[in-house]
Amino acid sequence: MGEQQSNLHDDEQNPVLLELSAMIHKYCGIKYDDNLFSLNSKVQQRLGALQVSLRDYLLYLEATPGEWDTLVESITINETYFFREEMQMQEMMNNVLPKLAANDSIRIWSAACSTGEEPYTIAMSIANSHVIPLSKVEIYATDINRKVLQLAEQGWYSKTSMCFRRTPQEMKNKFFIKDELGYRLRDSIRERVQFSHINLTDEDRKASSQDRPLMDVIFCRNVLIYFDQPTVRQVIQHLSQWLKPGGYLFLGHAETITGMIEEFQTINTATTHYYRKSGGSQ
Repeated sequence: MGEQQSNLHDDEQNPVLLELSAMIHKYCGIKYDDNLFSLNSKVQQRLGALQVSLRDYLLYLEATPGEWDTLVESITINETYFFREEMQMQEMMNNVLPKLAANDSIRIWSAACSTGEEPYTIAMSIANSHVIPLSKVEIYATDINRKVLQLAEQGWYSKTSMCFRRTPQEMKNKFFIKDELGYRLRDSIRERVQFSHINLTDEDRKASSQDRPLMDVIFCRNVLIYFDQPTVRQVIQHLSQWLKPGGYLFLGHAETITGMIEEFQTINTATTHYYRKSGGSQ
């Protein structure tokens, strides 16, 4: 595998890139076959570090399963910030949580949590709303990228990070401790979130009540846009298996499954939309 990677001048016609794209799609559902130029640019640094050609890299992936973690770090997009799509969070506090308030415990899953801003936002919003005690809430946060999960678990963010661009100062003061270089979430928030690694398209990860208690609410925002239609169906079916009857599903504002999965009812409001799984008493 010592051959240096060569320059790829015509990405759209490169059969090796197409093969890598197909391997990525099979592994995690991300679709790159219509954006090979971007895929090529994302893998070039790794090829240089290993001193291999693209063809040899495909062989390396097959022979070294752990390399997928490194590749995923290169090809996934982890741009996020606190209080993103805040209208959905307000809907959650104002209309969803009150319907769950009688439950002994409430389980919420952030299914593509990146560096942790979304699940921590959920915890902060609940603590600030006083609709239910935060102590009643279990927040699970998962991602396919192990590196961002390690960062998320630390609960520390640089003061120059763009992740604070929509964070109200009062929330910063209330839930973060400032140090010389950044802000650390208070333990009362950080300890409410449990992080773990999950590939949402992995058949072995299908839900069962024996694996983990079912969720009351799932957030899977700004993920489906990277999948083709069959993969979207597959992922939503997996999420549905994790969700209680009558549970709620929040997707990104540009994502929709209306008319795609019969067991989900679309809830439209003046500011956002989300979904409720059929069944349940709410």
